[in-house]
Amino acid sequence: MARRRSKRRTHVPDPTKQNPSASATVTAKTSLNSAASRTPKTMIIRTGATAVGPSVSHLVRDMRKVMEPYTASRLRERKSNKVKDFTTMAGPLGVTQILMFSRSESGNVTLRILRTPRGPTLHFKVLNYSLCKDIVKGQRHGGTRTTGKEYLNPPLLVMSNLVTPTTGKPANHEFLTQSMFQSMLPAISAQTISLKSVKRVLLLNRDLPADQKGLEEGLKEGEEYVVDLRHYSITTRPTGVPRAIRKLNRATQPATRNGHGTIPNLGGLEDISEYLLDPSATAGGGYTSESEVDTDAEVEVALPGIQRSGRVKKEVANAGGAEKQAVKLQELGPRMRLQLIKIEEGTNDGKILWHSFVKKSRGEEQELERRAKQRLKLKEERRRVQEENVQRKKKSTAKAGEGDGGGQDELEKETGWSGDEDIWTDEEMQEDSEQEAQEDSDEEMEE
Repeated sequence: MARRRSKRRTHVPDPTKQNPSASATVTAKTSLNSAASRTPKTMIIRTGATAVGPSVSHLVRDMRKVMEPYTASRLRERKSNKVKDFTTMAGPLGVTQILMFSRSESGNVTLRILRTPRGPTLHFKVLNYSLCKDIVKGQRHGGTRTTGKEYLNPPLLVMSNLVTPTTGKPANHEFLTQSMFQSMLPAISAQTISLKSVKRVLLLNRDLPADQKGLEEGLKEGEEYVVDLRHYSITTRPTGVPRAIRKLNRATQPATRNGHGTIPNLGGLEDISEYLLDPSATAGGGYTSESEVDTDAEVEVALPGIQRSGRVKKEVANAGGAEKQAVKLQELGPRMRLQLIKIEEGTNDGKILWHSFVKKSRGEEQELERRAKQRLKLKEERRRVQEENVQRKKKSTAKAGEGDGGGQDELEKETGWSGDEDIWTDEEMQEDSEQEAQEDSDEEMEE
C-alpha cells in the first residue's frame, strides 16, 4: 500500500507524530501551566491611602512580605481607586484573594478578605497589631539574622483551633474561615516537598470561646472568634556539635553582613586543640563550654542519601543514618489579633451570611432577601434602559450622517434652530450685549 503524502511546505507538522518524546514534553508543559494557574495569589491593598495613616501603611507592606512570593509586592494604590477597580483586575492577573486594610473615622483598623470572583468576604476587626520593626526592637539580640532568601518560597501555614473541637457538627462560619485562610497559600505535599525550602511559618491560633476556656482567662463575651497571627523564620543546625566546629564550618561559606563566613582569630593559639578544647581561648566556645547547652526542639532528619534510593535508605537506616537537628523559631513579624465580625456572600456587596453581634430571625432574613432581589431587579432594569438609550443615540447619529435632510431635522429637534435664520456677526453680537448692559443699568438706577 502506498504511503500517504504529507504536505510540508504549507502545513505545520504535528510534533507528537514527528517525535514521540515531544508528546511527553507537551504534556509536562501543560501540567506545569495548569499547576501554575492553580497557585493562589494575593493582593494586599489599603483603601483611602491618605486616611489610614503611616502605621497601617507599614502594616500593609509587612503583610506583603509575609505572603511572598505570590503577591503584588510593589503595588501602589491611588486615592481615587475603588474596590471595584481591584476586583475587576483580579481575574486577568490570576489573583484569588484580596486583603483590604482600612481605618474608620473612630480609629478602628479593619481587614476584609475577599475571595474572587464570587466571594465570600470576611470582615475582621484588628484589635491590636505590631509591625516588623517593633518586633525587631523587642528581641534580645537586637535584630533578625535574615538573608532575604526566606521569601523566595511561601511560608508553611499552621492553624490551631480555627474549628472548635466538639463532638457535634461545628459551625459553618468556622469551616468557612478555615478554608479561606487555607486557600491563601499553595498546598504542599509531605512526600515531594524539600525541607530546605521551608524557611518560614505562618501561625494562626484561635482563642476558644469563653464558655469553654472560662471567663477567668481574659476572654470577653464579645470576642467570640479571635485569631492571633504570628510569623516566624525557621533555622536548623546539627546538635551535638560544639560551637567552635560550627564556626569553622561557617568560615567555609560565603561571607554575609552579620559576620558569617569569617575565619575565627587563631593568632594567639599554638595548636588547634586549644581552640577546640579550651573554652577560655581567644575564639572561645570549646567542648567544655557551658554555652553549649541546647534548649531548642530536636528532630531527626534523614540524610540526603536516604532520599535517593530505597536500597541506600535501608542500608543507612540500619547504620543509624538519621541525624538530630535543633529547630529554632525566630519571630519576623508582624503580629495581629483579629476578631471576626461578619461574613458576606459576594465580593463586598452581598447579603450577610453570619454576624458576630446582630442575630436575625427567620422572618427578618426572608424580608432582607426579598429586598435584595428587588434591588437587583431594579438594577437590571436600569441597565436595560441605559443600553436602549445608547442604541437609540447611535442610530440617530448614523441617520444624521447619511444626508443633510435627516441631519437637519435631528439638529432642529435638539437645538430648536432650523438653519433659515441668518447667523449674527461678532460686531452685531457685541452691540447687542452692550445694549443689554445699558438697559440693565438704567433699570437699577430707576429702582
